[in-house]
Amino acid sequence: MTDRGNTKEKRKLPDSRSYQRTQMQREIIIDKLRERGCRITKQRLTLLDIILKNECSSCKEIFYMAAKIDDRIGAATVYRMVNVLEEIGAISRKNMYKVAYSENCSMENACTVVLDDETVYHLSAQKWNTVVRAGLSACGYLERQKISSITVKPCGCERAGC
Repeated sequence: MTDRGNTKEKRKLPDSRSYQRTQMQREIIIDKLRERGCRITKQRLTLLDIILKNECSSCKEIFYMAAKIDDRIGAATVYRMVNVLEEIGAISRKNMYKVAYSENCSMENACTVVLDDETVYHLSAQKWNTVVRAGLSACGYLERQKISSITVKPCGCERAGC
């Protein structure tokens, strides 16, 4: 029984550390917001918690999560908060883009691909889905599954043309 207790305790430890790290980030961000003259309202704290605890890919996603918690939080509040957080360096919207197009989506120009010879392809959502599915299937990553979303991060290395 003692072994089980120790194992359980070990599982709780990483969660505890994660919470403390997030809490520390939260306090630093709150201090920076105060330095800018921002009032720390319940709505701002709610938005900050959502952003820190979730891997949100858009203001719209943050807004939907926030609306479940407090229906008085408007989309404009979310956009303003995200802009302020970006200005103080707490977040960067350039770090991640989430592309989520189903094979039935009729959106045109959903994806633009530029090749090194300056050839440009504008793909519809359906074509983008077809290209990605073909590539994943050819590499053995996809069998019968459907793509639900794709997250793309820009290159962070210092080499030009990578």
